[in-house]
Amino acid sequence: MKEASHASIDRLDLRLLDILQRQGALSVAEVAAQTKLSTTTCWRRIQQLEQNGVIKARVALLDRNALGLDVTIFAHVKLATTGRDALAEFEAAIRDRAEVLECYTLTGEWDFLLKIITKNIKAYEAFYLDYLSRIPCVRSVNSSVAVTVIKESTALPLGI
Repeated sequence: MKEASHASIDRLDLRLLDILQRQGALSVAEVAAQTKLSTTTCWRRIQQLEQNGVIKARVALLDRNALGLDVTIFAHVKLATTGRDALAEFEAAIRDRAEVLECYTLTGEWDFLLKIITKNIKAYEAFYLDYLSRIPCVRSVNSSVAVTVIKESTALPLGI
């Protein structure tokens, strides 16, 4: 998969991407109709965006509350040391944990920020006590429970 440069993405590509990121279940014919392209041209452009890595995947966005996953936790993690080995050890330890939806390295006081989804506080407590706090390189974890979702989106600001 090759990487697309910013210059190779034109306004029509941005329009296609905007439609797809908001309504991913549309057929190519429906996307083509909205962009006033032929179905074949639309399909080729979407294929090119996928091959270039601009479209990483097409997925269904699930309602976590409907599935009983009612608790969102943001956990700041500080490592005992921040050398390459400790960073790699932590990344490997959390990469395949289903509870961890997102993980970011940070500058400043904390080394990582995790977005964790669980069915309830007890499930998070079990994850924290049985797993997260036992990762050898972890010095401390500061967790905050999200109370209300004000905005939640997967749509990127494409500026169109």
